[in-house]
Amino acid sequence: MTSTQFAYTREDNWAKLPSSMKFGIMTGVTADQAGNVYVGQQRQNPPILVFDKNGDYVTGWGSEIIDEVHILTIGTDGFLYAPDRGAHMVHKFDLEGNLIFSIGERRNPSDTGSWKNWELKMTVERSAGPFNMPTRMFPSPTGSIYVSDGYRNCRIHEFDSKGTLLNSWGEPGKTDLGLFHLPHSLWITSDGTMYVCDRKNNRVQVMSATGDFLSEWTDLDMPGDICMDPQGNFYLLEGDVTRDPKISIRDKNGNLLHTIDAPYGHQLWVTPNGDVYLAVCWEQQIIRFRRT
Repeated sequence: MTSTQFAYTREDNWAKLPSSMKFGIMTGVTADQAGNVYVGQQRQNPPILVFDKNGDYVTGWGSEIIDEVHILTIGTDGFLYAPDRGAHMVHKFDLEGNLIFSIGERRNPSDTGSWKNWELKMTVERSAGPFNMPTRMFPSPTGSIYVSDGYRNCRIHEFDSKGTLLNSWGEPGKTDLGLFHLPHSLWITSDGTMYVCDRKNNRVQVMSATGDFLSEWTDLDMPGDICMDPQGNFYLLEGDVTRDPKISIRDKNGNLLHTIDAPYGHQLWVTPNGDVYLAVCWEQQIIRFRRT
């Protein structure tokens, strides 16, 4: 589906590294209010790369702290939130790379009965506490921090602003609301409504900030990430390498407005002026879709 409301110019290989460096597996992309873009990568250091608004490399950091970075978020509070999938932790940084705090026990996953990669094909045996391969960390308007957890868990965790656990919910399953099979990303709006990408269940679950389940979007194909623009439209990554990857743009009720042809990406971020940045895992690049 296409709409003249959404028109873009695609710019491949937008982010540029010095010749002495190379990209790893691209897992995260977010931007600050000044237009600087922060990229998360695995299998190369540093795990956090910073680029200016022209795509030129500025700096990198996080090697001493992060094992395996996942989806990134710069909150309205001006801090960067980074889940560490490999270490089973989450981290809060300022934009200079100074660690504010971490949550979790390094390399000590919670016991969900799921330990091997092949087990991602099925639901975990049971839910557990934080963390077993967390996927996204997101600050809410109330100051609480929410974490989707994750590849080998099936929970949403709520923490206070200092990192103390307040609440958790979610169980393994395939159909009912509140059951998850790989909660891979989430987004929280200014009124506290939460949208969770329940990737292996091919849906987005919509819920309150206290875990009350409101609705679901079901006409989706493996939604892996979600981001909202200033107009209240939602941008989702759908599909995978072999299943019609794309960016879908939807209204607040999940109705499809527009589709962008795109390679398989792991995270996307929409800027205030409507540009879309896409972290492309296996092509090891950042694509900018510049709004025209």
